[in-house]
Amino acid sequence: MTEITVYTYAVPIIIALILGEAIYSNIKGLSFYKVNDTLGSYGLLAGNVVVSLLTKGSFLLFNIYLYQFRLFTINDLMHVFFVVVLTFAAIDFIYYWFHRCSHRIKFLWAMHMNHHSSEEMNFVVSLRQAWFAPFAKVIFFMPLPLIGFDPLITVVVGIASTFWGVIGHTQWINKLGPLEYIFVTPSHHRVHHGSNDQYIDKNFGNLLIIWDKFFGTFEPENEKVIYGIKENVKTFNPFKITFMLWIKMYEESKSAVGFKEKFLSFFGTLEWKPKKLQ
Repeated sequence: MTEITVYTYAVPIIIALILGEAIYSNIKGLSFYKVNDTLGSYGLLAGNVVVSLLTKGSFLLFNIYLYQFRLFTINDLMHVFFVVVLTFAAIDFIYYWFHRCSHRIKFLWAMHMNHHSSEEMNFVVSLRQAWFAPFAKVIFFMPLPLIGFDPLITVVVGIASTFWGVIGHTQWINKLGPLEYIFVTPSHHRVHHGSNDQYIDKNFGNLLIIWDKFFGTFEPENEKVIYGIKENVKTFNPFKITFMLWIKMYEESKSAVGFKEKFLSFFGTLEWKPKKLQ
């Protein structure tokens, strides 16, 4: 299986899901989609695609370079089926920590907030991707080739795993019975997009919900979800959404005194502020 194979199957499915959800929403009068919000999501997707196309080859070559220094050759240790299964699990485990850090560290949240900037929840919101996320991800995923995961298999599995994440962005699908115990379902991911106090910083997994249950960040969907963030952006302009927190961090850094405060202005927790602003 190649990247083209994954896209060939996944893209038509995603388009069908978006159309089906939009039609269902219209028939039932549920207003899942708002025109300006949808256009904002497509604008953020377009920027992410451009950055990804410009950097993808370089990141793959970097991982191939790192693969020369691998501890093991996992392809030689097991059948390709188990290699793929293990790769899915490894990617999801690292993604869990990348995602969790993206909600706690200013620098990463400035990128990831783009994805949470919508006050709606539908399949198009899944396309609302941060423009510069590929640069942050490459640092977190560096251990995979060094351990011995084949970069070519990893990139294909990573794309397939990303497409699974699209499924979680909907109000159309209710709870999925036994699947709720293992996989990240729409119910789990609706919680993650909630601004309700009990839903903040919960359910970080992409494919498997077991990481959240093991590391104490799981929260079931019990009350109606209020989508968005605590301080909603109130704009649909993809440029404003992308750069607004970068500008805010820069403004805060001008009030910082000394190297430590300057550093924490960008890499501190979301709550941290320079003493002058406390």
